[in-house]
Amino acid sequence: MADVDLNLLDALDVLLAESSVTAAARRLGLSASAMSRTLARLRDATGDPLLVRAGRGLVPTPRAAELRDRVQTLARDARAILQPQPAHLDVASLTRTFTIRASEAFLDLLAAPVVEAVLRTAHGVRLRFVPKTSKDAAPLRDGSVDLEIGVRGTDAPEIRTRFLFADRLVGVVREGHPLLAGDGPTPYRLATCDHVVASRNDNGLDPIEHALAQLDLGRMVRVVVPGYPDAMRIARGSELVAFVPRSCLGHALPPKHGAPRGLATFEAPFALPEFKIVAIWHPRMDADPAHRWLRDLITGICRKAYPKA
Repeated sequence: MADVDLNLLDALDVLLAESSVTAAARRLGLSASAMSRTLARLRDATGDPLLVRAGRGLVPTPRAAELRDRVQTLARDARAILQPQPAHLDVASLTRTFTIRASEAFLDLLAAPVVEAVLRTAHGVRLRFVPKTSKDAAPLRDGSVDLEIGVRGTDAPEIRTRFLFADRLVGVVREGHPLLAGDGPTPYRLATCDHVVASRNDNGLDPIEHALAQLDLGRMVRVVVPGYPDAMRIARGSELVAFVPRSCLGHALPPKHGAPRGLATFEAPFALPEFKIVAIWHPRMDADPAHRWLRDLITGICRKAYPKA
């Protein structure tokens, strides 16, 4: 489009609205002669006279009358596109769908407060949550996912992240489980139990197995399930032991300790590393006011509701 001057679009919009070279020049801050030269360029570009003399004024040709509404829309859209986005976002009038790829920890703990906050402040915003089945950055790059919540796993160098909260693994068993009797869990007693684990399809050694291996111990995995909620359901109805992120216990977690009804939690009898839950997005969304609003909203809710696991 090297031969297209978008300034002509704005000039044509004003000329067709005013049907007067003098009035159009006044609106655009040009001299009458400069406006006349612009009209000549428009005639050359369109191959149509556009405005012709009728008595002491000008009237549009049929072609100009046909173009008037289209030109007005195009000029308005071009002005909206080719200018900085407004610093202030009118959230109440925002109409948008955000696709969020989220970890189970986020969905169990904070999805409901986020949805409630969005519905309260932005009635035109729709949230679409999709499961985090992998850590591939491709959906962020191609725009099929707007924001991801979880542990960063991609090595894509351009991806942006923001810390939300720290999490850690805790043990989960049914209420009254023998492991909790007496002095409670020890590494040896934990190793003698049967376990249910959530398969995350991640690379690297499981932190529980790593900690036990350091003590020359191992564990017997009897059941492998797709996710942490599945592991908790099986632990509730069996003798199996599960380890899940503390955040997966959700809003049923009492202030100090405990677990959803029918479950009991315990701290591992060895040190386990914390892991960071972060918001992840592609840098092309950095400057988008609506995306920035969503990031800030989620960050605020996470840090207020769950400052530290």
